[in-house]
Amino acid sequence: MKHVSMIAGVVLLMLAAVAVADFHVSPTGNDGNPGTPDRPVATLGRAIELSRALPINQPKRIVVGGGQYYNTAVALTLADVDLTIEAAAGEKPVLLGGVPLKNWQKDGQFYYANLPGDRPWDIRLLQVNGRYRPRARFPKEGALTHLSVFDVPWMTTTGGGWKRKPTAEELTTLKHKSGDLPSSLDIKNAEITVFHMWDESVAGIVANDPATQTLKLSPELGHPPGAFGVKRYCLWNIREGMTTPGQWYFDRTNKRIVYWPLAEEDIAAAEVIIPTTTTIIRMNLARKIVLRNLSLGVTTVPLITGGFAAAKFDGAISLEKTDYCLLENLSITNVAGQAIKARGNVTHTRVENCDISCCGAGGVYVGGQKTEIRNNLIHAVGLAFPSAIGINGGGKDNIIAHNEIHDTPYSAMDCGGENIIIEDNLIYDCMKVLHDGAAIYLFAAKNAIIRRNVARDIIDTGGYGASAYYLDERSEGCVVEENLSVNVARPSHNHMAKNNTIRNNVFIIAGDGKITFPRCSGFTLEGNVVYAGGSITFEGIDAVQTWSRNLLYSGGGKIEGVKLKDYSPAGNVEGARGDTTVADPLFVDLAKGDYRYKPDSPATKLGLKPIDVSKAGRVATQTR
Repeated sequence: MKHVSMIAGVVLLMLAAVAVADFHVSPTGNDGNPGTPDRPVATLGRAIELSRALPINQPKRIVVGGGQYYNTAVALTLADVDLTIEAAAGEKPVLLGGVPLKNWQKDGQFYYANLPGDRPWDIRLLQVNGRYRPRARFPKEGALTHLSVFDVPWMTTTGGGWKRKPTAEELTTLKHKSGDLPSSLDIKNAEITVFHMWDESVAGIVANDPATQTLKLSPELGHPPGAFGVKRYCLWNIREGMTTPGQWYFDRTNKRIVYWPLAEEDIAAAEVIIPTTTTIIRMNLARKIVLRNLSLGVTTVPLITGGFAAAKFDGAISLEKTDYCLLENLSITNVAGQAIKARGNVTHTRVENCDISCCGAGGVYVGGQKTEIRNNLIHAVGLAFPSAIGINGGGKDNIIAHNEIHDTPYSAMDCGGENIIIEDNLIYDCMKVLHDGAAIYLFAAKNAIIRRNVARDIIDTGGYGASAYYLDERSEGCVVEENLSVNVARPSHNHMAKNNTIRNNVFIIAGDGKITFPRCSGFTLEGNVVYAGGSITFEGIDAVQTWSRNLLYSGGGKIEGVKLKDYSPAGNVEGARGDTTVADPLFVDLAKGDYRYKPDSPATKLGLKPIDVSKAGRVATQTR
């Protein structure tokens, strides 16, 4: 008995040694308090300081009470191993990377408030009563057309980019049409977005010469105006762009915010938040961090060109060189940059059950190794930087599953790397502004699997087009299978990719449809059903090495193949190649989206089973 008692005592001591230590935070707390439930601290930063007094490997938890926490910007490091930061049970804390702006004064139909203090303010987001407010934009919708020309050939990304490197002058000069710009333009306030093919550049205006119709820009753009033949641009943050209630601009000349309230808003009683930071929670060399049941919002970004996918912009949550971090049940909204951004060697990151919306840049930008991005809702991203992407993931051995992504100006999802699995995602209403992207876009991917996803209702706005599933340069050994595409004119686009398999997919196209393979080789098309109200065209048909049991139906009665030399047609091939059946697949109810096959369907005779995408998108989770 004595021996048993000794063992029990040792076990109790071990349990005590690893017991989780709690520190409590409340908006009504005081940073002089010890962080107990009855004497909480007031800030997350102070709670982190207190937790660091414990042994580094002891599990620690910061319990955050409901309410708003202003001017939050904290950093987690190796000193914070095994730290959980989560909401108190049943409460909703909101971590804001900004401060309230008060003392509004009337200025005609607008109101203004002077910015506090002597800090160098750089404001590119405004939140009013918890909602994102659009910045002043000129023109109100669409874009202006400039006169700059840059006709140097693009040699593909793999080929090194531009055949001739743009000069500094070409990257900082835009020639505009006479009469397009307001005569009262204040260049100190003005910022410009120059649209390209798959990204955009953002800069300030340092000079405007009306005589030569020339704007001088700084910093340098990512591509010259006129590159790719695209000649669109717009201006931001000028008084002439204030055309609708709810808009605002940062008046740098007078160091104030100018806002046009909505009709129902009492500006004196409104809560207006301006950002003070680019990142709310930063993790660097951190391990075993859990963030759970928190809301985050209000950040800013610097005036730079973010590049493809707005990749240079930081996240409201930023990870660098981290391991085993879990971001769960978070709400991130109204941020000027990315919602979640990882860089460097991040491993075993999990982003699950998060709601992300109203981002100037993208939603989740996480690669690394052993990453899982599951069951998130991401929408209304790219509000300031249209090249931003809903989920941007690369790396190795990662899984992206059961996410719902919609309302994106460019690709909903972009991935590269090795052994990526992308499955059971629901994507719609993407590719609204830029070109040459897709619902799911892969670049230089090796052995990726894209399966059981749904991509629907994607329009082609021109340029290099829009697709449902896109394997781009150096993608090899990938499988695209059991996916559904509805109302996407180009359901499958492939470019400079080789030895990939497209099988057992269902592509429903209202009008004419294209499946394309420029500069590709070694593709297998097997067991796909393509139903088009108009014609069906396979461009780059010689890239398909194996055709097996495909079923095609053209309501226009036209199915053709086009041979390509690089990107130019080099001859047509009538009809379909290889083991292909041309017939109506006889869906149970096409109009209602029931894509099962009737008993006498030719698909059944070919041994094709109906695809099951019933689980695409988010799955039910427990209430917070």
